[in-house]
Amino acid sequence: MGVYNAEISAGSLMLPESRRIARLLLTDPSREQWFDALKLDNLLQKKTPATARRQAQLIRKRLDTLTEEGLKLIATGSQEVATQLLFAAAIKHSRIFADFLLDVYAGKLRRLEQNLSPAKDWDAFLEECVQREPELANLRASTKAKVLQVIVRVLAEGRYVDSTKTLRLTPPHLHPDVVSYLKRHGETSVLAIMDMTR
Repeated sequence: MGVYNAEISAGSLMLPESRRIARLLLTDPSREQWFDALKLDNLLQKKTPATARRQAQLIRKRLDTLTEEGLKLIATGSQEVATQLLFAAAIKHSRIFADFLLDVYAGKLRRLEQNLSPAKDWDAFLEECVQREPELANLRASTKAKVLQVIVRVLAEGRYVDSTKTLRLTPPHLHPDVVSYLKRHGETSVLAIMDMTR
């Protein structure tokens, strides 16, 4: 698949796991050290190696969109800073997530709507995405549902909705350290997506 993929379905922001992976990546591990940390040390503390591998791969791809400074902020920064940077990394890594924020979430804010309506919003959004990338129509219904479920969870973890149940829109104020990091590294488009209150 080109523009869109369903990789986000492997997990939400996973803050504790992402902090551990960030600390590991800062040591510049060899391939062997990476696999040992996941398999032998069970770094992510998952029940099955397959789950650990899938989630670690997703987290690493997200973290690879950030600089070493970004990794340090996730590894050692406050929960708010780390969460917001992981949210930024999810935007950079997943086009379907970024477009959902731009097309659906931001649209609701502009229309002064209070809540997401996943069933209705998602189907209309996916139809638009299929216009851009027809292959997306081939995704299984269960995969589409899982992608939506994870997007909603990421929005709740990032505090863009108050909970996964009520789905009331609550765009957060971005932490100054996150804003300055994104500006310093030329991530103005990511900042524009995240900072919808400006």
